[in-house]
Amino acid sequence: MRPTLASALLLLAMMRVEPSIAQDARAAERARMVEEIAAMARETGAETGRPRFSDAVMAAIGKVQRHRFVPARVQGSAYENRPLPIGEGQTISQPYIVALMTDLLDAKPGDTVLEIGTGSGYQAAVLAELAAKVYTIEIVAPLGKRAAQLLGELGYRNVSVRVGDGYKGWPEAAPFDSIVVTAAAAEPPKPLLDQLKPGGRMVIPIGASAGVQELVLFEKLPDGGVTARRTLPVRFVPFTRERAPR
Repeated sequence: MRPTLASALLLLAMMRVEPSIAQDARAAERARMVEEIAAMARETGAETGRPRFSDAVMAAIGKVQRHRFVPARVQGSAYENRPLPIGEGQTISQPYIVALMTDLLDAKPGDTVLEIGTGSGYQAAVLAELAAKVYTIEIVAPLGKRAAQLLGELGYRNVSVRVGDGYKGWPEAAPFDSIVVTAAAAEPPKPLLDQLKPGGRMVIPIGASAGVQELVLFEKLPDGGVTARRTLPVRFVPFTRERAPR
């Protein structure tokens, strides 16, 4: 039986509507995630000094499609407020922690930001919504290459990805207005502090990989000195370095 004109038009309409319905469903999930992050910020505000994240940060979190940055098998959990595996023994951070670290950086529209530990590329995408230029370094080559491809597909032309040792920073692009490190180090790497502008901020988890870690905000003073303020206990993968050839 040949389809009638009415049934053909109905089928065409359904084909056009379904993608928008799917997109709205994801937008609703992101909105719920943003609400959970806001509630958690209020609960932890006494510790972090940030009971409310900036409108710009929350808008970026609400816009970036987190489900694109996780493997297909966990995409159904993409907008839950928890870390998820991304392969190579690594994880994508809890959305609240991404929002907190981003808010602590206080990135401005004209800023240049360095990220150490690209991972999935999600934090870089959030930063790209706020800053003029984002440089990000990933030591695990498959992750770095995958993130670079995905960020390009999503249209983030203001992000540059490098595979290599993040401890050394990105000297030719320095100095940076802010630096975020998404792996735990025993102490802040000196090359990164050296590449931070006076008045700039660096957020990094400090502590042993098997012990207690704390998220610390470092601020560089005009005279080159550095202040440190501890915020929350956290758990991140350890900061890894390239092995010297034998």
